[in-house]
Amino acid sequence: MAKNLKMKAARALKDYTQQDLAEICQVSRQTINAIEKGEYNPTIHLCVAICKALDKSLDELFWEEET
Repeated sequence: MAKNLKMKAARALKDYTQQDLAEICQVSRQTINAIEKGEYNPTIHLCVAICKALDKSLDELFWEEET
């Protein structure tokens, strides 16, 4: 699993800390950190919550480009 740099960048644009995003999505900061590091594959429910919090689509944050 690759690092989720798109999610990290979108979070930074909103000026949210990992803790801020975690509270909005009702998960732990460690969960947000693990997603960004590519160590955790979130549920679709959590993906949608993250997208809503960051004003992004699922494709924008979670679609992996084919290499």
